[in-house]
Amino acid sequence: MNALSKCILFNSLREEEITELMEGVNYSIKCYSDKDIVAIEGDPCDSISIILSGDIEIHKPFSSGKVVTISHFTAGNIFAESLVFSDMKTYPATVVSSSSSCVMNIPRVELVQMLGRHPRVLENFAGVLSRRIHMLNDRITSLSLDSTRKKIVNILLLEYGRQKSQYLLLPYSRKKMAELLNIPRPSLSRELIRMKDDGLIDFYKNRIKILDLKNLEGELK
Repeated sequence: MNALSKCILFNSLREEEITELMEGVNYSIKCYSDKDIVAIEGDPCDSISIILSGDIEIHKPFSSGKVVTISHFTAGNIFAESLVFSDMKTYPATVVSSSSSCVMNIPRVELVQMLGRHPRVLENFAGVLSRRIHMLNDRITSLSLDSTRKKIVNILLLEYGRQKSQYLLLPYSRKKMAELLNIPRPSLSRELIRMKDDGLIDFYKNRIKILDLKNLEGELK
């Protein structure tokens, strides 16, 4: 119940309200080790998944052997929220546990009943779908930029907008950042060093300080 109270689907609900909602729900819980496969691209999907603990990543493998990390989710997040209501109820990518994790699966029919029983849960669910659309738009924008620097600047400005601070704590490693931007990790590191030399940023591991916001924004022009 403590884990569910932190889930975005139950945001603003009291624990007793969540307990009442979950009574009689035919859910299942599965736990995974680091690098375990949760679902393979093409597997059937008829449930929404709530991450109770750990981290989950969505990977898109290609025939060349390259794997691109599409999304990274932490405890409290959900995934497969749009698949259960689509005509094609199969995973479009591979879901991987990137740490020890536990996931609750709620079948579509049970989810529909929950959404109908509490307006706030329905509102939260709609909010999740809206944020996913914005996230997809941000991802498309980033991948469409024509240089490594512009891709880095774009993701830093997005984090600046979310965190409301020039001191950024990126929610992923340098390796994951390179995968999200679809660029080689050495290229990412070299460009970050150049940006530091140009006085735009300073950084240490996944902590970045924006030194010159105006000129950083100008890099996208």
